[in-house]
Amino acid sequence: MRNTMIKNRFRACLLSMALLLAGCAGPAAKSGHPASSPRLIARTYNSGFELAHDTYNGMSVGSDGKIYYVLSSESYKIGGQVYCYDPATDKIKHLGDLTEASGEKQAKTIAQGKSHVNFVESDRKLYFATHLGYYTLIDGMEKIGVPPAGYKPYPGGHLLAYDMATGKFQDLAIAPHGEGILTMNMDTRRGRLYCLTWPTGHFFHYDLTTKKLKDFGLMSRQGEGGKGKDYRTICRAIVVDPRDGSVYFTTGDGDILRYIYDSDSIETLKDEDMKKDYFGLYDPTSPGHMAYNWRQIVWSKSEKAAYGVHGNSGYLFRFDPRIPRVDVIERITSVPSKRCGMFDQFSYGYLGFVLGPDGHTIYYLTGGPVYVDGKRVRGKAKTAMGESKGIEDLHLITYNIPNGKYTDHGPIFYANGQRPAYVNSIAVGKDGTVYTLARITENGRTRTDLISIPGPFKSN
Repeated sequence: MRNTMIKNRFRACLLSMALLLAGCAGPAAKSGHPASSPRLIARTYNSGFELAHDTYNGMSVGSDGKIYYVLSSESYKIGGQVYCYDPATDKIKHLGDLTEASGEKQAKTIAQGKSHVNFVESDRKLYFATHLGYYTLIDGMEKIGVPPAGYKPYPGGHLLAYDMATGKFQDLAIAPHGEGILTMNMDTRRGRLYCLTWPTGHFFHYDLTTKKLKDFGLMSRQGEGGKGKDYRTICRAIVVDPRDGSVYFTTGDGDILRYIYDSDSIETLKDEDMKKDYFGLYDPTSPGHMAYNWRQIVWSKSEKAAYGVHGNSGYLFRFDPRIPRVDVIERITSVPSKRCGMFDQFSYGYLGFVLGPDGHTIYYLTGGPVYVDGKRVRGKAKTAMGESKGIEDLHLITYNIPNGKYTDHGPIFYANGQRPAYVNSIAVGKDGTVYTLARITENGRTRTDLISIPGPFKSN
């Protein structure tokens, strides 16, 4: 275990050095973006959590205008930390520890290291879930961490609620089978939370009225806990149709699954799927990509449809569940990515995809190739994990749904020239400022923390 931790730290140090060198590479042309297009300069924050590691989703804007976010931890004994940033006062407040909020402060179990889901607000409460952040690397793949001496196994992820008025956390339920909660969404009209677990991919719901949890079993073979023909990546995004309470998610094979509220049952859509030629060709039994799963998806109230992105190809699509039909719209990767014709460096694609405050503008944080002396910097050819295969730029894309306008607002840098890295979250403030969580290197040390890109941004 100690050797694994040393290797991980060494790998992180190498990546930090590469990012630092690449970040100071020179003029905008070396990012692959047209020299005439301005760079976006992000502001960095320090939340005070030195152990903070990469966060996936884990943030949202509250109705109070504050930015709520989770900084993850890889430690077996120190959990992820919850914060909020108030743009009105320019202050960050520490709200709590995930392990403590889950009632496990003294349990000596593997810590609740992450929240892998966004906050969903209902009646001034923020609902979310916990996940583990401590892993054991086996055959190049992350597995639930083996507890060190004196510690018990990971107990399972928790469904939590945070009361914005009182500042108190409420522990609602624990995931079945000792698994983390990887994916979550909420039907706020009917008071029900829907989740997928990791590593095997159980689907379950929890009802706030009855306080009962129901497990529907495995949805994607053995999920990411399987091997060979039983391996499948697990969907990272669930979308709820508020009209009838239907819930939709995908499998690596491209199936779209529907939970039917009225019958409390699950079906596979017969007349539509995600297996599109434009998305690419995938072996769903092979790790290191999301296969035919959608990467992120959101519900548009005005359009009465869902809009999502396929991770590896970067194609935007519209899903109308009443027909049902998936319409591929266009590739919303960065301009340099479109020009080079290659997939971006993050092997699973990007989760930083959200509808803005106006309800009809999509904001998307995605990758872009880095060029040195006119040549694209290549990364790993293959990986068995969800990771960046090499250095890349971070671009902000907006897409206006009513008029179909796509805009690449350019690459994002810090004031010192470094590039934000491992970005898989997004929140858009009421004033149009874009917030995310990214790696920041200061004084030779790298942590993940809050950054902001001043807005507002409009599609031209």
